[in-house]
Amino acid sequence: MSDTRIVVNCAPKLASILKQEIEALGYDAEETGIQSVETTGSYEDTMLLNLHLRTATRVLYHLKSFRAFTPDDLYKELYKIDWLKYINHTGYINIDSFVKNDNIKDTRFANLRAKDAIVDKIYAAKGQRPDSGPKTDKTVFFLHWVDDQASIYINTSGDTITKHGYRKIPFKAPMMESLAAATILASRWDKKSHFVNPMCGSGTLAIEAALIATNRPPGIFRSNFGFMHTKLYDRDYWMSIRQAAKERVRKKLDFKIIASDLSYMALEAAKQNAMTAGVDHLIDFVECDFRETPMPEENGVIFFNPEYGQRLGEEESLAPIYQQIGDFLKQKAQGYFGYIFTGNLKLAKNVGLKTKRRVEFYNGRIDSRLLEYELYAG
Repeated sequence: MSDTRIVVNCAPKLASILKQEIEALGYDAEETGIQSVETTGSYEDTMLLNLHLRTATRVLYHLKSFRAFTPDDLYKELYKIDWLKYINHTGYINIDSFVKNDNIKDTRFANLRAKDAIVDKIYAAKGQRPDSGPKTDKTVFFLHWVDDQASIYINTSGDTITKHGYRKIPFKAPMMESLAAATILASRWDKKSHFVNPMCGSGTLAIEAALIATNRPPGIFRSNFGFMHTKLYDRDYWMSIRQAAKERVRKKLDFKIIASDLSYMALEAAKQNAMTAGVDHLIDFVECDFRETPMPEENGVIFFNPEYGQRLGEEESLAPIYQQIGDFLKQKAQGYFGYIFTGNLKLAKNVGLKTKRRVEFYNGRIDSRLLEYELYAG
């Protein structure tokens, strides 16, 4: 098929990093909102994007845009599409949407009318309707409808690609994989120097660093995508780009990735997750207090993701921890770039170091910052 619009969604504040990722893959890209980046390409391009993007949530392949004032208008316009070009009459479809229209009080009604248009059109041609429901592991369509402007897309990701598929043991409240990757990509890490992650928890930051350093694409761990459940899917092409990606993976690193934690259970979870990701042999796991984390003499980056103190009374108990992190950075991390990712800027003041840069993020609904410190030697 000819090239069309491809919309790639992400979490708030990640669009600029996602844009850089898409451009690095050879596409022209444009930020179109705080949660979306647009490019153009073929259906095959959506496969490549799903395979390689670390900071995205889903990849949408545009089918049609049209005007629709009412639910009946929506039905009529969607009924005009030859749906049998895209899906089998024996298939299964899910409709997801973003709707902001005065004639729609409940988004589920818009989804229902969209679903009716699709299955009615197929029934008229084949005498059989595809099944439909809430599952997102088959064919997923996405409806974007604001005022009288509507667009329909194939959600080629299906289930969100925010999760990268290796984290079987999350342990407490871990950072989402796409967010962890985004913070690393936003840092000054050159993928050639040491990466140190005290308080590693379930190991997400260290694992994402290892995946980035070795060119392992996040989609390599996943066996099911939305694009696989349409008639546009070219399995041979998918297998070829997947194999090509595997061949580009670095087997060894000439620098250290170190992940430490005082909790034995956290480290066991991190090791298991790293094993699933195929990078356990590239990470040095150390059970220790963060102040005892081994620091290679050569320069690199050190990443902290301490607790934020969201519950009543926690701030007071966490203040000394943030102060100790600052002391550790001053005393043990000279020559490194230091990073603290936190959702509590009040606590961050206890670090006692001047930030060189502050990058805005959201961790779920928590307004967060990646704080950068340049730690001069001597």
